Amino acid sequence: MSEQETLGLAEEFAHYRRTVLAEVEVPGPAAVRRAARGRGRRRLAATTTVVLALFSGSAVGYAAMNDPELRPGPVEPTPSAPVSPSSAPPSPTASPSATSASPTSPGPDGRLSRSQLLGAPVTLPAWRAGRGCPTSGVRLTADAREGANWLQALDQGDVDGDGAVETVALVQCVLGTGGPQQVVVFDRDGTGRLVTLGRVVATTKDKPQWLFALDVVDDGTVRVQVGDIAPGGGWPSEWSQRQWRGYRWQGDAFAQVSGPTSFGPNPHSADLAVTATDLVLGTASDGSHTGTTTVRIRNRGAGSVPYVSLRLNVPPVVRPDVDGWAPCRNEPQTTQEPVTCDLGRLEAGAEMTLTLSFRAGQGVTVGTGTAEVDARPMDSGFNFLLDTHDADNVVRIAYR
Repeated sequence: MSEQETLGLAEEFAHYRRTVLAEVEVPGPAAVRRAARGRGRRRLAATTTVVLALFSGSAVGYAAMNDPELRPGPVEPTPSAPVSPSSAPPSPTASPSATSASPTSPGPDGRLSRSQLLGAPVTLPAWRAGRGCPTSGVRLTADAREGANWLQALDQGDVDGDGAVETVALVQCVLGTGGPQQVVVFDRDGTGRLVTLGRVVATTKDKPQWLFALDVVDDGTVRVQVGDIAPGGGWPSEWSQRQWRGYRWQGDAFAQVSGPTSFGPNPHSADLAVTATDLVLGTASDGSHTGTTTVRIRNRGAGSVPYVSLRLNVPPVVRPDVDGWAPCRNEPQTTQEPVTCDLGRLEAGAEMTLTLSFRAGQGVTVGTGTAEVDARPMDSGFNFLLDTHDADNVVRIAYR
């Protein structure tokens, strides 16, 4: 470097010391204390912000749990942040080994509220043979509309062991005052679509004829309260024998795993059947008209019937005669239309046969027509029992 350049550089350094360094304040004790107080205020403000944020989050969460109007709605998926072309690709994450002990992911959540189940089309297992209700792509109803599938009860639980909850529903196909019932399990598939897992149990024309309630317990068992006889038609529901039966999913269907498998005789029910021959009246020597009808009453039920009430709706001019009426506990001759004969106990499987004589007075015209012969079961208090198959309790005969 030349001497002239050296002198110029020295002059520049001298100018720097005179102008710039003169403006720089050397920090003394007061400046140090001011700096420390500033840092303390900044730390306090940051801490206060964090505490308020945590408190606000807790308060909102508490309100959401206790105020139904503040319960969170469906969460919209958060869009992924776009990746800049210049960004470096993320490092690959090591996949878990085959011996990893991490739990298996649960299946889709099949928990459905009553309103959700009523608002979605469903597919039901087929109803039993005969007049029924639609089963494919139908909506359940909240009331007993004729010809509709009525949602009567529901519960939730993990019934198939996949770690997720399913919905169990009691459904009735409403036909008149009754109709068949079944318990059905609904779930969701991987896409969230509502699907039918299967039927747990259904009513039959024999027994059970009614399903009263359902309950899903912790081990996945579906408990159903079944009844031997369906209420209605004069049969009160409290007369039905009730049992709790448990059912478990077996991988492709439900099977009963607990509870009784059959019903004993119902003390409030019976099953009588009656037949009778035509009443043909001939002319007796005194000019009156006499004839007989043979009545057979059979107890087709599993239990005995304490009393049987027999009624014969013959014309008023035709009155009980003498022969054949001795088994009656009352006086049939004193009864009005219909003629009534109160009979005693009839054991299960037993049959009684009566040949009953009738007479119409001299000069009375009887004519021709039909008459009903009706046999009804009664309990020990002389209350009528309901016959489970009452179509064969009445028979029509001709009289002439």
